[in-house]
Amino acid sequence: MQLNIDNINSLKDTQLSLPTKESFQYPEKVLQFGTGVLLRGLPDYYIHKANQVGLFKGRVVVVKSTSSGGADSFSEQNGLYTVCLRGTIDGTIVEEDIVNNSISRVVNANTEWNNILETASNTELRIIISNTTEAGIVDSDDKITDVPPVSFPGKLLAVLLKRFEISPENNFVILPTELISNNGETLKKIVINLAKKNNVSTEFIDWIVTKNHFCNTLVDRIVPGAYHNENLSYEDKLMIMAEPFGLWAIESDSDEVKQILEFATIDKGIVIAPSIEKFKEIKLRLLNGAHTLSCALSILAGFDTVKQSMQNETFYQLIKTLLLEEIGPAIQSDTISENDITNFSNSVLDRFSNPFLEHKWLSIAVNYTEKFKLRCIPILEKWFNQYQSIPQIFSLGFAAYLQLLSSDVEISDKSQNTIRELWKSSSHPINAILKEKSLWDQDLTQYDGLEEKIKFYLDKNLKQNTMQSISSVLENTKISDEK
Repeated sequence: MQLNIDNINSLKDTQLSLPTKESFQYPEKVLQFGTGVLLRGLPDYYIHKANQVGLFKGRVVVVKSTSSGGADSFSEQNGLYTVCLRGTIDGTIVEEDIVNNSISRVVNANTEWNNILETASNTELRIIISNTTEAGIVDSDDKITDVPPVSFPGKLLAVLLKRFEISPENNFVILPTELISNNGETLKKIVINLAKKNNVSTEFIDWIVTKNHFCNTLVDRIVPGAYHNENLSYEDKLMIMAEPFGLWAIESDSDEVKQILEFATIDKGIVIAPSIEKFKEIKLRLLNGAHTLSCALSILAGFDTVKQSMQNETFYQLIKTLLLEEIGPAIQSDTISENDITNFSNSVLDRFSNPFLEHKWLSIAVNYTEKFKLRCIPILEKWFNQYQSIPQIFSLGFAAYLQLLSSDVEISDKSQNTIRELWKSSSHPINAILKEKSLWDQDLTQYDGLEEKIKFYLDKNLKQNTMQSISSVLENTKISDEK
């Protein structure tokens, strides 16, 4: 039996959360560019959650722009799909299955463009969400009179023009979730530039600039993709799995934005704030930085996946100590509190320990050097400026990175050959690598003591004694009792 609106009431799965009857009747309030799993697992998840308690009372019209596949599965299932939450919260296993009915319909931009423009005439629809990948928010020379315009900015501009012509007083809140820095500001500049290329009226451009809210956003949730749940009695071609953790940070200080985004109060994972820079910093250092600093250590220790590492008590303590005693103190500031750090660190421990995810360390090691430079070196800089010393676990992680990159293990990293050559040709390879500005954009020997600490761990035969080295570091880096 395939999931659809005709048989939803006959589903007998006792653990299943089904949508309310009223929520099927809610009007369309969101236009969403993209059918991908992240959108369905995060924004659409929150909208559905709000609808179930009568908070937002709005559904999502989805625009499918890619030529691959079609909207058939969405049509067959009346937009219904199952979200299977799998993971841990505070160390407790979470398994929750939810039938989501936030999507009212999916429209193909290539064959139903006029239908999409007609949807833009619906004045109850005030929110536009997108995830068109990083390649979607780019400059273009689109003609907005084309059916349809080729690029996402072109399609968005056409929708905005339609709204301006019909009802300019009903402006939009535009929420791009593409993983680029300042995604809202970037999209706004591109749309305005494209509007000028299309010789639209100055009144329309002024309306885009002054009346519509292009919000920078940050999204964070692992949604691996299609999922098959053998415990459910029905077929669902759109079923997805998502981790319990979710963050949707939206940058705005506008009361109008908060009013339009009524669903934002449904979950602590949605944050509307005048600046989202602190959320970017916290994620980049505590989540991504911890991944990068522990990656080589995990591979050298023989762990294939993140969850395997976290099942080892010593390694679990290493990650916990790294988060709370090194990265946390380094990034704490006037805007990032100790409480922010503790709460996010606890969520990282849960996420790394998720028994349902197969996150391979060799995948995390892709572009290792660039990740280390962007994610980890700023941690060193902040720590050194505060304490004039070198953090212990950071040094061990750096040593493991050099051990791995200089070895015969092939890592998908364009800098590996440079490191291998410096390792073999120099009489002082650590010093040579730290000085190599093509790797770091600076001379890392300026951080007094870094070279000596890295050498200390490498001299301990780190490759053969990885866990012993970790245990030794942990003995000298204790977590404070209050943490």
